[in-house]
Amino acid sequence: MIDFGYNLTPSSTLDIDDANMHLFDELCAMEPDALKCISCGSCAASCTAGVFTDVNLRKVLLSLQRGCEKDLLPQLKSCMLCGKCHIVCPRGINTRHLILSICKIYKI
Repeated sequence: MIDFGYNLTPSSTLDIDDANMHLFDELCAMEPDALKCISCGSCAASCTAGVFTDVNLRKVLLSLQRGCEKDLLPQLKSCMLCGKCHIVCPRGINTRHLILSICKIYKI
């Protein structure tokens, strides 16, 4: 095997086959907007709370799709539900409703 000078550490590898996607499937059934996100980052760039906290809906959705919800779900507690991200979303995702649905399903 060729040594390229770097390795993947065990903490950065994802085993998607073992991920429990039941809750994400339930979220998608309740909120089809969860699948419409293209991860452009407009929501994170316009976030008022993002200056002071680590709230980032894009990262949360990506982690939920990968089955890693434990790490990023606490970020949603910092969301002020102001709606700026809904205004700038190019896909027209109702982000406030999506965040509230995530909190409901994942019991935050």
